[in-house]
Order: sequence, then structure tokens, then C-alpha cells
Amino acid sequence: MKVLLKRKWIKWAIIVGVSVVGFFALIYVSVFLGVFGKLPTKEDLSSIKQAEATQLLDKNGKLIGKYYIYDRQPLEFNQIPKHIIDALVATEDVRFYEHDGVDNVSLLRVFVKSIILRDRSSGGGSTITLQLAKNLFGRKDYAVFSMLINKFKESIIAKRIEDIYSKNDILTMYFNTVPFPDNTYGIESASRKFFNKPAIDLNYSEAAALIGTLKATSYYNPRLHIDRTQSRRNVVFQQMEKYDYLTEAEVDSLRAQQLVLNYKSFNHDVGLAPYFRETVKKELTTILETLKKPDGEPYDLYRDGLVVHTTLDSTMQALAEASMKEHLTSLQRVHEQSYGKYAPWNTKKVVDAAIKTLPAYKMYKANGLTEKQILDSLSIKRKTELFEWTGDTIKNVSTIDSLKHYLKFLNTGMLSVEPQTGAIRAYVGGIDYRFFKYDHVSQSERQVGSTFKPFVYTAAIEDGMKPCTYFSLSAVTYTDFDDWTPTNAGAEDTNDEYLNYNLETALSQSVNTIAVKVLNKVGIEKVVEQAAKMGIQKELPQEPSLALGVAEINLKELTGAYASYVNESKPVKPYAISKITDKNGHVIAEFKPEITEEQAYSDYTREVMLQIMQSTVNSGTATRLRSYYNLKNDIAGKTGTTQNNKDGWFVGITPKLVTVTWVGNDNHSIGFKTTGIGQGANSALPIFAKFYQKLNADAQFNTITKSKFETPSDAVLQDLDCEPEKRDGFLKRLFGNKKKERKFKRNN
Repeated sequence: MKVLLKRKWIKWAIIVGVSVVGFFALIYVSVFLGVFGKLPTKEDLSSIKQAEATQLLDKNGKLIGKYYIYDRQPLEFNQIPKHIIDALVATEDVRFYEHDGVDNVSLLRVFVKSIILRDRSSGGGSTITLQLAKNLFGRKDYAVFSMLINKFKESIIAKRIEDIYSKNDILTMYFNTVPFPDNTYGIESASRKFFNKPAIDLNYSEAAALIGTLKATSYYNPRLHIDRTQSRRNVVFQQMEKYDYLTEAEVDSLRAQQLVLNYKSFNHDVGLAPYFRETVKKELTTILETLKKPDGEPYDLYRDGLVVHTTLDSTMQALAEASMKEHLTSLQRVHEQSYGKYAPWNTKKVVDAAIKTLPAYKMYKANGLTEKQILDSLSIKRKTELFEWTGDTIKNVSTIDSLKHYLKFLNTGMLSVEPQTGAIRAYVGGIDYRFFKYDHVSQSERQVGSTFKPFVYTAAIEDGMKPCTYFSLSAVTYTDFDDWTPTNAGAEDTNDEYLNYNLETALSQSVNTIAVKVLNKVGIEKVVEQAAKMGIQKELPQEPSLALGVAEINLKELTGAYASYVNESKPVKPYAISKITDKNGHVIAEFKPEITEEQAYSDYTREVMLQIMQSTVNSGTATRLRSYYNLKNDIAGKTGTTQNNKDGWFVGITPKLVTVTWVGNDNHSIGFKTTGIGQGANSALPIFAKFYQKLNADAQFNTITKSKFETPSDAVLQDLDCEPEKRDGFLKRLFGNKKKERKFKRNN
């Protein structure tokens, strides 16, 4: 021995070896003592808390969205199928049930085969428990020796985890924290995202595919590289055969199966009901500020694994979105063709005004750039994804090009509520949330056009006016309002000054001149008061054009007001959240419908108005619901079109569902080319019609689609029993004094 030590190379080899061991020991002890950061104690590990996504459920408990920093959805051990566990163990850690967190046998194999023999196929030495430690606490950059320090930290944590938890507990925590492709954490979230099913329902092929992605989540992302994923899945099958989890025959059969994705993203910008999910998130942020956990800490929407139960019907929502897309795709094409090369979205005046509203323009302006410099900056082209109904495209465009592109698009808002409660069943805030973030249900206020007329008529009937009161169609000039003269559009007979309509005909045909006369008769103040009783909180203009819907009203308010016609004359406030529970199922907040106990108007008025608005559908401006769309349901409704065809509206009332649809351009200077295209009966009504066609075809909605309106009283039927119109007699036409000018009634 002494002879060997006299040889310098042996002496130096021993010194180097001892130094290396000493160095590793020093680093290990330093890590253990917390020099590189405090390690979690066994007490810390015994109460591991991980950020859990808040789940958003529809009225039937179906998952429709999540709010998360990391998309994670936890499971219990008994919810994880055995074949998923077998696939993981066979692929990632075959000695999992034998080691204590660090597999020394595997580490020795890796050292000998990888480092000494240079065999890259030796596999890794990392265990499931080591990976769990990394998943739970992450890794830090220590500049020098980061990998070594992190590995030592993970090995210490892994051993502590093994001392505290059973192997089943470790597997459960691993499956709930391991990262899968597309920023998805946990097997349950991955299963729902890539196969649209809970993990417990994954078959062998799907389970093996997900386990296979753990080797390299980007490279084996099944959404982007399905062939790679399938190839990696087959490797997992081979490992399962190698370690006797599957037979050779079973593997041969499984390898022959084609992997089929059913991808369902819960990304905030895509998927079902994105506008609804966003508005619920805003409401939750406010609600959670008022709630505290049992320990006094505030709830965290993104980390605490809350479960939010909503009123939305996900099936109905899908039908509403499909109906909107079908109609708007066609309407957009007609809209663009109607303008041809003279489209307003290409005119300098409209484009220049729109440019000045851009955030980029305002930023450059604030930084002192000249107009030319700003326009030059906004004219730089870059590859940009653009929305198109025929399919999104990527083009080389400037900010100004993109602005012109989006100026042409019609947008929409649609809301369906249960009129007895206000529960929101379908919610479409726009045509595509990725490109159009503005919500036309919760945020927008637009002129409501003729959809305001029923409020005028409701006030009149409530004030004692009988349904068989007749008004002349003749135009009148109101001298105290800048000689304003409302006129009628549409059929020639609606401008016949010797023709008189009763209230039912006037409203069902949406006659402007009579609506203003009814408003004048009952008085503006009473109409405004009536609208307020029906839930319209917006301050309304005190002018005769109010009868024609110049007021800008939020779609939610309008829907809640119309619900009163099938809710015992009581308006409702549309609501989205029914209750919130914590991750353990304890209710922390519950919400009931906000319905006023006081009627906004009498039963008589309600029955009359409902009969009149059924006439709108059966013989008035919404008759295409019957003639073209062949809807047989009990439906009442009202169309609406605003000045210069800027807005198209339709309100569809059925006994158990009230739906309001709006269509228009976000830029108020751009309207429809013609009334034929832009009128509510053409622009907004078809969304409702297609929606109801789809509801009718689905038996699960029979309770809604087959419901019937209340039977009106004999008094109502008797008061409505009169000729729809009458013409002035010869002498009245010859000698009658039609007042062509009058002052508007101001007080009552």
C-alpha cells in the first residue's frame, strides 16, 4: 500500500477523489442546512397546498370553464384508473414501490451506463417522488452548480415526502401536479382538455398518450404533433408489456388503434361562452372581496379551487352560438356586397376618425410624435392573424390595414333568460371573443328603436286607454320640438293619412306616427315612470322621439323588463351565479333571483300587451317567424330598427324563455346600406328563429318549446274584439280638420 501511495498519480487520484466527495458532501450539507434556501419541513409537507383552478359549472353541473394561473384540477386516488398508474410506473419509475424516494440502483445504472459507457439509452435516475418534489417546489437558478443544488434539494424533499405519505398518496399528488402540454397541470385537466372526458373514463390508448407526453410536453403535444404522440404512446405500451402490465397480444391490439383527440380548450379567449365566463369572472372578483376563509384570509379566485355554479345551460348556449354564427356569416356577406366599392369602412373620413381612437395612436401622440410619424409607425406591416367568418387567416398587414379590416364587421349581442327568475340560460356577447373583447350584453348601450314602443303602449293601457282606441296614421309636426315630424317606413298604407289603426294593429305593424301620438296622449312622464317600474334604470330623454327608441339601453335591462310580460307583470334582473362552494363542497355564497314583489302594471295590461305582441309574430313585422322559419311555438315579440339603420333588434317572448338579440356595427358611423337588410326582422330576428328551430329539434327542451301562454280573461278578449283598422268617412275626409301641427303634451 505504501508503495502505491508513493506513486504520484495514485496519490493525486485519491486527493481528487476525496476532494470531489468532500465537495459533494459540503454542497449536500449546505443544502440540508438551508444555505441555499429553507427546505420544507415534514410539518410543511404534511399540509401541502397547491394552487387549484376555480371551476365554472353550468346549471347541470357540466364544466364550462376555469380560472387559473396553472390549469390544475385535483383528483382523489380512487378516481385515477389503474391502467394510468401502471403506464406511469412502467414508463417513469419501474422501481417506484421499492425505493424510498431516491432510487440508488437506478442512479448507479445511469452513472455506469451513461457516464462511463456513454449509453444514451440507459434511462434516467429520476423517480416519481423526485419529480413530485420538483413539481411542488420548482427549481431556482443559483448561477453556479444550479443543477447539483436543485437535485440535492429534491432528493432531501423526496425522502421526507416518502416518510410522511403512502405510495398511493404520492401518486395522487403527482397526478394532480405534473405538467402536461398546453400549460395544463394534472391528469384530470389534461384528460378534459385533450379528450373532453374525466380521467376516470380514459381508455388505455388515451391514458398512454398522456403519460407519453411527460417525456417532452412540447415535442409530444398531441394538439400539434399527433403522429409523434401516437409513436410515443406505443413506447409506453412496450414498457407496460416489458414489466408485465400488458400482454403481447394486448399491446398488438392497442398499437393498431388510431389516437383520436377531442380537444376542448378552457383558455379564457376560446371555447364555449367566453363572454359569459369573462363577465362572471368580474362578478366573482367583486363577490370574493366580501368573503373570508375560516382562517380569516381572503379567497383567491385563481388558487383556491372554488366551484362556481352558474345558471347557464351549456347545451342551449352551444345552440345559441351556432345560430348566431350561421346568420352572421350570411348577413356579413350581404352587408359587404350591398356597399360594394363604396363601403364606409374604406372612406378616409371614417378611417381617420377611427385611427384617432386607437390606443397606439394615443400613445404615440402622448410621446410627442408628429401626425406623419404616427401614421408611418401605424403603417408598418407585420404578420397578423385576422378574423374571417370563412376561417381565420394570417396576413402581412399594418395596424391601419387591420383597423380597416375590422371596421366592416357586424357584431351582435344575445341574451336568453328564464323570465320567472332572471336566470341566464344563453349569453352571446359578440361574434368572437379572441378578436372582439367588447361585450354587447353587459357593457354596450345602444339605441333600442321600436323595442321601446311596448313600454309606451303598456303605460297607455295602464293609464286607462282601451286596446280599441284608434289613431290616425297621418304625420304630425311637433312645433315645440324643432318642427319634428315623425314618419312611417315600409308599406304604403302606413302613410295613408285617412287610415286609422287600433293599438294592436299599430304596435304589431310598428307604426311610428301612432307610437308618438300614444306617447303624447299618455304623457312622457308616465311612460318614463312605467319604464322605470319595469327595470329600466337608464335616464331617458324627455322628448317625443323617446317613443321611437332613441334611448340607449343596456341589453340586460331590456331583457329583464320584457320578462315581466310572462312573469305576473314583475320584471327580473338577469343573474349568472347561483352559488359558490369551496374545494371541499362547502357553500360560501348563494344567490337568489332578484324579483320585485310589486307588479309593474296590472294583470289586465299584461294580458292585453301579450296578445298584441303575439299579433306582431302572427300578422305583424315578425311574421316571417311563421311564414319562413315555420315556428309553431307560442311566441310574442317585437322587432326594432334605429335611425339610419344603425341597429337591428328582436325580442322573442315565450312562456319560459325571453330572448333579446341585437345586431349592428361597433362603429356608430356605419349602418346598414338599406332598411331591407338592416331592419330588425332581417338582421336580428333570424338568430332567434334559428335558435328556436334548434331548441324545437331537441326533446330535452320540450318544457320550454311546448309551453303555452296564459289564457286571457274574457274582459281582455272582449276589449280586443274590434276591427284592426278603419277609414275616415267621406264627410270627415272632406271637412275634417286634421291637425298637422301640435304641441307636445308635457305634464299630466
